[in-house]
Amino acid sequence: MVILTLINYSRVHIFVSGKVQGVYYRQNTAQKAEELGIVGWVRNLSDGRVESVMEGLDVNIDKMLSWCKLGPKDALVTDVKIMNEEYKKEFSTFDIVKTL
Repeated sequence: MVILTLINYSRVHIFVSGKVQGVYYRQNTAQKAEELGIVGWVRNLSDGRVESVMEGLDVNIDKMLSWCKLGPKDALVTDVKIMNEEYKKEFSTFDIVKTL
């Protein structure tokens, strides 16, 4: 008997609202992404939100999204808007990029 396991990758584009700036949200996001083998980027937005694009294994993206809904200990996340996008294999690292 042969059991085949499908490995699926996904890409998400998220916007995180709440007390998410000045609490090391981006740094902790980058650290968690590295732990989970997720690539992409994260940045602060001038309106107080955090934006991120992430690519990785479905199961790890799910874990990352669960983490993003909580954030680091000093954050207070009130909303995470999640948009699923087509997986592009666009990134090779996870970076903190310049505020927009």
